[in-house]
Amino acid sequence: MNVKFLNPFVDAAHDILSLETHQPVQRGELRLEAGAYQTDDATVIISLVGAVDGTVFYSMSKEVAVGLASVLMGEKFESLDRLAQSGIAELGNVITGQASMKLAAAGFESNISTPSLILGKGASISTLEFPRLIVPLVTYIGPMTIHLALREGLQPNLKTPQLGIPKVDLLNR
Repeated sequence: MNVKFLNPFVDAAHDILSLETHQPVQRGELRLEAGAYQTDDATVIISLVGAVDGTVFYSMSKEVAVGLASVLMGEKFESLDRLAQSGIAELGNVITGQASMKLAAAGFESNISTPSLILGKGASISTLEFPRLIVPLVTYIGPMTIHLALREGLQPNLKTPQLGIPKVDLLNR
């Protein structure tokens, strides 16, 4: 994986988590993993397509997910109900959105998917030939891990697709 893709995600996660929790966030030791990803209790999945292709996983325990949802949404959750799930999915969406803006500023414009949330530990998700860069983050609520399975994509410029379709001016006909 291109290391240029790492810093936007680390910076975005650090900025968003620090801002929302009003507490410092520490990054753990990075590592590279190959093979299938095993889900944690709560895993947000977001895909990128464009100058950067791949998948980002945000994984955490149920306790951390409930705690983060409580802090982010300003209300005490006892379980990972639908509203708390929505808050956790949106956290992944906001981090990935900010990271994709940083990637675009560096010349790697990409679109992101809507977030998906998998609940339940131990599901196996293959990233095929994409190795995953593991970024552990420690908040005062508990640990969250970002798994980056990204590579340079085949669509370097999403703003001007080359479709071969002529423009038609319907107003001046």
